[in-house]
Amino acid sequence: MRQRNRSVIAHPHLLGDDVQVSCNDGTERRYVNLDYAASTPVMAEVWDAVEAFVPWCSSVHRGTGAKSRVSTAAFEDARGDVARFVGARTSDTVVWVRNTTEAINVLATALPAGTKVLSSGVEHHANMLPWRRHDVRLLPFSNSPADLIEAASHELRKQPADLIAVTGASNVTGEVWPIAELSAIAHYHGAKLFVDAAQLAPHRAIDMKQTGIDYLALSGHKLYAPFGAGALVGARLEHGDPLLHGGGAIKHVTLDDVLWADAPDRHEAGSPNVIGAVALGAACRALSAMGMDELARRERALAFRLWAGLAEIPGLQVHTLWRPGDTDRVGVATFTLDGFRHPLLAAILSAEHAIGVRHGCFCAHPLIARLLDLDSREERRLTEMLRAGQKPLLPGAVRASLGLGTTPEDIDRLLDALMEIAVHGPRSRYKHDRELDEYGAI
Repeated sequence: MRQRNRSVIAHPHLLGDDVQVSCNDGTERRYVNLDYAASTPVMAEVWDAVEAFVPWCSSVHRGTGAKSRVSTAAFEDARGDVARFVGARTSDTVVWVRNTTEAINVLATALPAGTKVLSSGVEHHANMLPWRRHDVRLLPFSNSPADLIEAASHELRKQPADLIAVTGASNVTGEVWPIAELSAIAHYHGAKLFVDAAQLAPHRAIDMKQTGIDYLALSGHKLYAPFGAGALVGARLEHGDPLLHGGGAIKHVTLDDVLWADAPDRHEAGSPNVIGAVALGAACRALSAMGMDELARRERALAFRLWAGLAEIPGLQVHTLWRPGDTDRVGVATFTLDGFRHPLLAAILSAEHAIGVRHGCFCAHPLIARLLDLDSREERRLTEMLRAGQKPLLPGAVRASLGLGTTPEDIDRLLDALMEIAVHGPRSRYKHDRELDEYGAI
């Protein structure tokens, strides 16, 4: 067993951080949540804000009753909380959406047809697929931040773009992208910069104005406010039809014409998720009060503990695009273990050790293919099998991701479990359900 460090990095209370779950051996263990990159638990401060607001929850903007006025004020105040959290300019607007995926689709729809977009193969599918309705090209995979910056400069010198759309931090490797440098390059060549901040916002301070980010998207369910709200922040989008058509998004409608409202209302058709907006605003206030730089410092200590421990596990490989040490990384580790397919390893960690991780391709298929060294022929073979209705065993990896509730003991639980699995194998036998590609203890 590894040496335990009994000191616990202080962290706020998260609902469910003391949950006990049953394991294969019949014992109950405290659940170790190492899946923050997928969705975060609810912060106690967020839950308190929601509970205080719920009795006042009502329709917004068009109601004259007391509850409607209170709800409208809370809904609009939350926009300010989000704007301050990301360092938006006073001219920027916050558009409420369900999540980062919807935010990117809102932006992609609002841009003129044929907009020239420069993106990358590293992106989450949410920051990849919506741009395909435009003229999109991808930066080559890079070996370092310096290579990325040089590639972006080269591409823009070769062919102009209207928008550069990149991640703030990879949800697979955790690597933080050089946003300020990319912004400078984009602006020099007359382009704007969009940042998918779903993974960056929970872990690092963001200042849109200082770093030159023109548009940014984030999700509440990554920010300890899992109530179905997200935001698109940036310059007002006043041209073209919105993504969603309906009430609240218009100034006037006739039988054959429509005048769309000004932003942000233009992009918020239908009854909004007022509770989600209030929750996201509360999360932004709470995280700002804690200090994002201090939270980043604490997370780095935990992440270094994780990465160092994983390097000691025989047969385990951590997958990164850039060499460790070349860049800042948020608390994410994606890895494979010799002899264990990703769904089996995740199942063993859950069933025998009460550890929750994520496995698969993490909605980033091209990046996973690159990290696992899949050649183009193998990718085509898998694609054709899927298109034919077959169910091949897909490649993938396991991801452990850290957050506010993570402790050194949580890291050690994972490392001890992986060492045991690597050296001695699982304690139970597992049966493979090929239809679902899942494993269950026999």
